[in-house]
Amino acid sequence: MSGIALLLYFQGKYSDAKGTFVASLIAFFVGAASIIYNIEHWSLIKRSGVHFIIMLITIYPILLLSGWFTITSVFDAVKIFILFAFVGIILWSLFFILARIFSW
Repeated sequence: MSGIALLLYFQGKYSDAKGTFVASLIAFFVGAASIIYNIEHWSLIKRSGVHFIIMLITIYPILLLSGWFTITSVFDAVKIFILFAFVGIILWSLFFILARIFSW
């Protein structure tokens, strides 16, 4: 995706390039952090908590700096955090259900 962002940048499509690059960063960090779920001797709660902290340290600042949201106050950053947490809970729940369905 970073390569696509670079091509878009050289074509003069700066806004598309930035959005694609931001999406590639998010995909990279989510993918890299998913390895945490392979640590079998940790409980699911510990793995989920560590994953959330890593997402909070990486993805949340990317969202704040992405330009995808208007941030004029701390309240705006809190609203983005709530959206970040809500989407995280939905995705975690979805993948938990899918893992249970397909693990037998």
